[in-house]
Amino acid sequence: MLKHKCAGGWSPLSSDRYQWLEVDLGGRTQITAVATQGRYGSSDWLTAYLLMFSDTGHNWKQYRQEDNIGAFSGNSNADSVVQHKLQHPVIARFVRLIPLDWTPNGRIGLRLEAYGCPYNSDVVSFDGNSSLLYRLRPRPRQMTRESISLKFKTLKNAGTLLHAEGPNENSLSLQLEKGKLLLVLRKGNYFTLLTSSSDQHLVSLGSLLDDQHWHQVAVEHHSNHLNLTVDKSTLWVQIPPRFTHWDHDQVCVYIYGMCSNKNFYGCLENLDYNGMNLVYLAKQRDQRGNVTFSCAEPIFVAMTFPSPQSFLWLPRVSEPSFKGMSVGLQFRTWNKAGLLLTFDLSNQGGAVWLYLSKAMLHLQIHKPAISFCASSGSALNDGQWHSVVLISRRGRLTITVDGDEGSCFFRSLTNVYSRAGCPTEESGQKCMNPFKAFQGCMCMLTVDNQEVDLFQVQKRLIGNYSHLQLDMCGIIDRCSPNHCEHGGSCSQSWSTFHCNCTSTSYSGATCHSSIYETSCEAYKHRGNTSDYYYIDVDGSGPIRPQLVYCNMTEDQTWMLIQHNNTELTRVQPLPGKNQHLAHFEYTSEEEQLAAIISQSEHCQQELTYHCKNSRLFYTLDGSPLSWWLGGPGEGQVQTYWGGASPGSQRCACSIQGSCVDPKHHCNCDAAHTEWANDTGLLTHKENLPVRSLVLGDVQRLGSESAYRVGPLRCHGDKNVWNAAFFDKETSYLHFPTFHGELSADISFLFKTTSSSGVFLENLGIKDFIRIELSSATEILFCFDVGNGPLEVGVKAGFPLNDNRWHRIRAERNVKEASLRLDELPAATREAPADGHIHLQLNSQLFIGGTASRQKGFRGCIRSLQLNGVTLDLEERAKITPGVQAGCPGHCSSYGSLCQNQGRCVERPNSFSCSCGPSAYTGAFCDKEVSASFKSGTSISYTFKEQVVKELNRSDSTLPSSLHPDMTLRAENITLSFRTSQSPALLLYVDSHQREYVALLLNNSKDAEILRSKVGNLSNGQLHNVAITRLADAVSVQSSYIYVSREIACNRFFTESPTINQHSLCLSPDTGGLDQDLARLASLGFTGCLSAVLFNSVSPLKAALLHPDTSPQLARTMKDFLLVDLSPVVSHTDNNEIHCGLQYTLSALTDGMTIYDSCVPPHFQHGASLCSISISIFHITDDLPTPLLFSFTLICLTSFLLFSSHHSFYSYLSTCVLLSSVPVSCVSVSQASLDQLEQVSLWLMPSGVTQL
Repeated sequence: MLKHKCAGGWSPLSSDRYQWLEVDLGGRTQITAVATQGRYGSSDWLTAYLLMFSDTGHNWKQYRQEDNIGAFSGNSNADSVVQHKLQHPVIARFVRLIPLDWTPNGRIGLRLEAYGCPYNSDVVSFDGNSSLLYRLRPRPRQMTRESISLKFKTLKNAGTLLHAEGPNENSLSLQLEKGKLLLVLRKGNYFTLLTSSSDQHLVSLGSLLDDQHWHQVAVEHHSNHLNLTVDKSTLWVQIPPRFTHWDHDQVCVYIYGMCSNKNFYGCLENLDYNGMNLVYLAKQRDQRGNVTFSCAEPIFVAMTFPSPQSFLWLPRVSEPSFKGMSVGLQFRTWNKAGLLLTFDLSNQGGAVWLYLSKAMLHLQIHKPAISFCASSGSALNDGQWHSVVLISRRGRLTITVDGDEGSCFFRSLTNVYSRAGCPTEESGQKCMNPFKAFQGCMCMLTVDNQEVDLFQVQKRLIGNYSHLQLDMCGIIDRCSPNHCEHGGSCSQSWSTFHCNCTSTSYSGATCHSSIYETSCEAYKHRGNTSDYYYIDVDGSGPIRPQLVYCNMTEDQTWMLIQHNNTELTRVQPLPGKNQHLAHFEYTSEEEQLAAIISQSEHCQQELTYHCKNSRLFYTLDGSPLSWWLGGPGEGQVQTYWGGASPGSQRCACSIQGSCVDPKHHCNCDAAHTEWANDTGLLTHKENLPVRSLVLGDVQRLGSESAYRVGPLRCHGDKNVWNAAFFDKETSYLHFPTFHGELSADISFLFKTTSSSGVFLENLGIKDFIRIELSSATEILFCFDVGNGPLEVGVKAGFPLNDNRWHRIRAERNVKEASLRLDELPAATREAPADGHIHLQLNSQLFIGGTASRQKGFRGCIRSLQLNGVTLDLEERAKITPGVQAGCPGHCSSYGSLCQNQGRCVERPNSFSCSCGPSAYTGAFCDKEVSASFKSGTSISYTFKEQVVKELNRSDSTLPSSLHPDMTLRAENITLSFRTSQSPALLLYVDSHQREYVALLLNNSKDAEILRSKVGNLSNGQLHNVAITRLADAVSVQSSYIYVSREIACNRFFTESPTINQHSLCLSPDTGGLDQDLARLASLGFTGCLSAVLFNSVSPLKAALLHPDTSPQLARTMKDFLLVDLSPVVSHTDNNEIHCGLQYTLSALTDGMTIYDSCVPPHFQHGASLCSISISIFHITDDLPTPLLFSFTLICLTSFLLFSSHHSFYSYLSTCVLLSSVPVSCVSVSQASLDQLEQVSLWLMPSGVTQL
């Protein structure tokens, strides 16, 4: 910089934004930095400026930092030097600096210095007919890494830059198409492919490459993939196997026989093929054709309308002519709307507007009492150059768009004054614009076939303008590179872009955050019940969501991954094949499977082999007859069976000591002629899932076998419960630097009793990111990416230091930042326009505190994920003082999920709902246990002394130890029923002293019976009943109508001096009842009962779910079977319908079993009428054989309650739906099944049809 007194620097006569300083460096130079200083000895300096570069002194290009920021910060005084190192060096001859802002007390003043070095290159120019062909002789040897690089500049948006091919007919082409670079790999020589493109692979990168500026292209080929780079964007591309072998022996630009519009028009520089500079070599050898080894620069002058205030006014250059007038121009824009031109009809009155609306060109002419409008073109906001010509001559008005002419008749337009662009009416300018202002580029502006000299306009010798950038096109493609993630589609306007996340499974401004939970465990703790769910195991990471079945049980939350054959399959030996091979394809992709298995606490897969004279492993030489492949990828060979240790060649019976032959380690290895089986669970996660099964002993005479590989089942999510407890404000955990330059999402749960503290902090040199509890009711998300600190806050409106779990989700991307707390609405804040976008951090990531050890967090943090990666808080906490691994106490947050008197039970890393005191079952005690009764069907439950004591303990007034002579002072009875029978006895409870309580449907007016004032209850609808007695106070609630009164009654266990046992009966037998009740009981009960609860005893649950552990259970199941059987129906894309069975087995009768059936990989809820074919299988020696018969069930998607008895009389003759919709079922003719050892019900997927 010049500092002596006589060197004052540059200062223009006028200080406005239309001044500039231009420097000619004398030749093309690689510029790496610029520095500015104020004018010496003055109060003149710049505080902000734009930096422009050019090779020719025209067609300038603005330099943008981070591809987004146009303005450079200047000086704060006249003496200090402010230097900016360019992130990417620029190669140019001319440098132009345009002032944006300067000192308010002075003028524009500047001293400028540029840093760099001379740049030399080999350049060749093509005029559309030129060609360059280089044959590689001798043919280059095959290389493990191949590369191509070049630079180009052009004004044409289409053309072939380079084509390479070889004797194996694999070719590569670099082509321009609509200003984008296409890399095309073809099979076959170029000439045969001119009319066919069936076997080719295309990759696209870059945009707006037809701007007559240099662009860098590089291709690096590595075996089965390549890297394609255009300017600063790089794309990793997987190559199909047929294109991996490159054997090029010639490289050319321009191929004879191609259409001329595909030929390249422009300049190439430093064309390098595997280290050979082909332009340099061509200069040294034979030169043919119209190739010029320099770059011919066409004159191209454009102007940019960057803001709504931009406009250009031009006078009519030539004199008016009776022949008419014409106006022409070219434009490019991203906006769908904007005024291009407006004409004043000075002599005729009125105005003419040429404008864009909905990406179409419209012409509107408005005169007094006359209005006319015409439109032409479509999709004119695609960023490409479009030409427009408007001609008015001899009463004919013609509009031509991109060469397509449309015409209409109207009076001639004369005496016009043209305005390109025009501010909106609110701007106060003289021109009137009822439309949106145009933002984009224009060039080739002509009036009456004379091109407007924009250099004269720039010097203000012609017309007038404002907020206009001349001699440059400043359009940028905000969708290249595409900031929309996970396949989101990008659209844009001049100033911003928008991501359409429809059908991506992701949300947010850039489609970054997944809309699904990461596991079944996460769904459970939102209160979801068993069902199919999409899970996204890595959140915002690259792994796609997948549909799985989540089985929420009281003990565990199971995730089921199906494969293509989970049924028991009989081995059918093929002639000449000594082995049977079965391969299993899973519904999840490889990376999805690996992630699920990795993050699950436990995984298992059932492996079953039914055998008859067919060995599994045993041979005399010790080599296994059979094996299976399991684990990642293709899997590794495994020589053990379910329930045994890896590599042991053993089965579960060997571990249990129960093999049929102690000399062998598997039942099947005994090779008995009777059916046997080896069944067990594979639980070593590193060997899961089962990929293939190879069975070796299948061809021996008399051998038979069948196998079954169950679905992969996993439970537990190591990430959801990964937690740490911070017991001091100075304690923290530290992790490596968080990298989220363009997109960052952070999610976690916390609970605390403190009112403030920092959850997370990561610092850079200037940038930072932080999430903190700023007060007991507010969360703050703070960050700085170089534009100054920004905050996004959420005020809860309730205390957050309540020691309950709360969820925080924060996201920051190039468009906005958002913060969400629990289920409250998200708070968002838009990013500054044209600001810094890269978050640059370099320190360690601190969790639970800060680097300064101040404002630390006291409490628990769990399930911390950053950009889809879970941080292992527990492992780091184990080695960190002041931090404890894990965090107990979940029932305070999730206890409300336990319903119907279910009790929340704490676990070290979870919770569960105990449904013992409830009449319901399921993960949240929300699933009713119900049964269908016919006349003669009953369930009896006998209470023993200890049960009576437990019932009495529910009364807080009783002592903790009861004597046998204690009596029940209170009862609580609840149940639901549906029946069309009246009178009917629903429930009966009695004691040995013949005291009883009975619940019946009857029209009796007996004064000793407490009646609810409800209408008809035997109407086939579902009704709820609740009865409560405390001493002499009794209340009855039926179908939500409540009645209560005090009565004196001796029939509620109030008079007996001793009760040492009593019984509860549903639809009891008549023995032991008084005469009236016996008469009613003799009628039996036909209908449905569910959710029956007597104090803390649920007789239906005891009888149906726990028959072996229930006290003194006597069941009369002659005509009774209960299952919750739910046909689930799914519709595929091609309108095929698939049905499955989702069931909970509640009871067995006479050897009847409901086997696992087909569960479709995709389904949706909703009532769907379908026909289900069901086959009955005869099981002999544990092997099902389809020998009997089949029938068809017609039903609606819902729960089914059906009955069956030993003789199979009228099987499935009635279907009862909880929705009360009557459904008919096709009955099976009577058939005796007495001779069968076991009967199974299977669903055959092929027998499902839509009705």
